[in-house]
Order: sequence, then C-alpha cells, then structure tokens
Amino acid sequence: MAQTALNIPTQQKRPTTTVIAKLNPMQKPLAVIGILVAISLLLAIVSKANWTQGTLFIIGLMLGLTLLYARFGFTSAFRRLMSVGNVQSIQAHLLMLAIASTLFAIILGTGFSFTGIKPAGYVSPVGVSVIFGAFLFGIGMQLGNGCASGTLYQLGGGSSSMIITIIAFIAGSTLGAYHLQFWLNDTPSLPPISLAQSTGLGYFGAWVIQMIAFAVIYWITLQIAKKKKPPMMKPLPTTTGWKKVFRGSWPMFTAAIILAVLNALVLTVRGNPWGITSAFALWGGKFLMATGFDVSTWNYFTGPNGAALKNTVLADSTSVLNFGIILGAFIAAAFQGNFKPKKIKPGIAGAALIGGLLMGYGSRLAFGCNIGAYFSGIASFSLHGWVWMIMAILGTYCALFIRPLFGLKNPNSNDSFC
Repeated sequence: MAQTALNIPTQQKRPTTTVIAKLNPMQKPLAVIGILVAISLLLAIVSKANWTQGTLFIIGLMLGLTLLYARFGFTSAFRRLMSVGNVQSIQAHLLMLAIASTLFAIILGTGFSFTGIKPAGYVSPVGVSVIFGAFLFGIGMQLGNGCASGTLYQLGGGSSSMIITIIAFIAGSTLGAYHLQFWLNDTPSLPPISLAQSTGLGYFGAWVIQMIAFAVIYWITLQIAKKKKPPMMKPLPTTTGWKKVFRGSWPMFTAAIILAVLNALVLTVRGNPWGITSAFALWGGKFLMATGFDVSTWNYFTGPNGAALKNTVLADSTSVLNFGIILGAFIAAAFQGNFKPKKIKPGIAGAALIGGLLMGYGSRLAFGCNIGAYFSGIASFSLHGWVWMIMAILGTYCALFIRPLFGLKNPNSNDSFC
C-alpha cells in the first residue's frame, strides 16, 4: 500500500540541515595564512603596546570565531522580528543579555579585575542624541545588511559589500564625532542613569529588575510566535563529530553564552565592556590627520581620544578587539570553506554606502552601536541601552519599506525559511 505524503503547511515544515562541503585545494591554505597573520599581529601588539592589549586581541579573535560560526546576528534578528515575527534570534539575545547582566553585576559590584583597572560599565546620557542616533542606526544596519559587529565579521568572512559598508561607517562615525558637541550641548538630555547606582537599588536590585524585564520580553516573544506562526530560520550548513567545532556551525544559544562570557572578560581586562565604533572615529581622525586636516581641535578628540590620535592604533583597545574580530571571522570562514568574495550589485553597493554612513553617524550620537550601546549598555544597567534598543527596532521597521528600493529582500510570511 502506497504511503500518503502529509500535507504540511510550508512555514511549519521542519528545516533540514545541509552538510558542509569539503575544502578544495585553493581554500586549504587560507586558514594557515589567517593563523600566521594572527600570530604576527599578536606579537606586534605585545611589542608596541603590552600583554593587556595582546589579551584583548585574543579575545577579539574568539569573538570573531563565535560570531561567524553561529552567524550570530543583531540586524537580522530585528528584521525577522519586525517583518514576520520570527523571535528565535531575539530569544538568543535575551539569554546573552541575562548572562552578561549577571556577570556584570558581580564584576561591577565587587570591582573585580584581572589587570588592576577598576571596572566601569557603559552608562551614558539619555537624550535627543541617543533617540535620533539609534533610530538612524536601525535604518542604517538594515540597508548595510550588518550592524557594527556584523560588518566586522562579515568583512572577515569574505562579504565584498562590507568593504563599502565599513569605509562609509568610518566616514559617518568621523562626521558624527565632528558634530557631537552640538548634539550633547544644544539638544535636550537627561544625565546618565544607572538602574543600579542612580536608583539606590544597587547591582543586586538592578539585576532582579532586569531579569524580570527579560522574562516579560521572553513571554512576549512566545505570544508573537504563537500569533504570527513565522517561518523558521534556515539551519546553517554543518558537519558531524569533532570537525563540527572547526568546520561546522555553532548553535545560536551556545554562541549567546560565549559572547556574554567574552564581554565580561573584556570588562575585567580593560575596565570597560566590549565596544566597536569608537575605533572607527579614531581611524577616520587618523586618516584626516595624515592628509593634513587637524582634528585635534574637535571637542571629541580631547582627553583620552586626543591621546589615542597620537599613539599607534595597536595601543587602542577597541581597535585591537576589532582587528581580532575580523581575523577570527576570516579563520572561521577559511576552515568552513566559505571565504568566497563575490561581485557587488549596484543596488547593494548603494545600500551599503548609505547604511554605513547612517550607522557611523548614528552610533556616535547614540554612544555606541548594537554592541557598545545595546549589548554592553543593557548589561551595564544603563537606561540608555534600553532606549537604544527601542529606537533601533523602530528604525528597523522604517527600513523595511526602504530596503526594496535597493533590491534588498525582506522576509515574507509565506517563505519556507527566513
């Protein structure tokens, strides 16, 4: 008797996992090259700076490996949520934030440090600059197809369009640094508000409040998924056995745990959490200085930022972390055989350019990006991190109507996967 096939709706079909292909002879040397470059750069960092910077570079490598192996997304997470109601990545974010908040509460509450540097979280003012900047960033990351961390790890992973995105990102961040004094001094703003220190709750009280908030948001995601019945995320190609560590794909929730722990390590090593975009403003400032344009008179480039202009970028902790992320992602992509740069379509190039500019400018106004403001800001119990999240989600919603103008596709509820 013939077996009758079940008529399962498309969006409810269980996704199948494809097996990653074997490395061809042309790809095999790439991983070795990446490792040799990483070792050489580590030695240069230690020689020019110190082992603290070297340690941060190693952490950066681990961040890059984790981001690429899991394709851990912030941009795609917001886009899936706002377009079809897929909450899988958002739930991973909640796990990451809960673990990071727990670790940060312990570290900040006790003053624990591996290097003797007193740890301090990212707590920034809440004002028009954050509201407008995060909104711009939300639009920009959807056009650029990657946020700050996404730009770095996709660049290392061989995405050609990210070359345009990161150049525009640097330009926008530099322009934002030039205009920052206006946004800080001439627009309304509240002072920095820490849920732990500004409220009298302390770190334990603030931790309890955030755990409740994460639980409520998780419940909301369950209701969204129940109502929308969105297409599931397509599984990443992987393999079996021990090779899965190097050649396969990592589970998203495993990556969330690793990223939280690595962010806490950054806090205990350099005294501040993980951030990305301040390095872009520094790189842009150094480029302008090299071309004869004096940026040292800008308000942004005073104090520590001014000192960084005069030093090697290998002495800048954020730059070192960024270099590590790019190289870590390159090594991971090389092991997987996925480092295959492609031609850039005109529409994607235009979106990458505009998206990069908006992200760069927006991140300066908002005191950070998806990492420095959203991830590290919320984990630091800063109100501005929560405001950033809300405005970036609103920016994402607006960007859904702009993306098709550049030939970019949004997830659809009728898709098999998103």
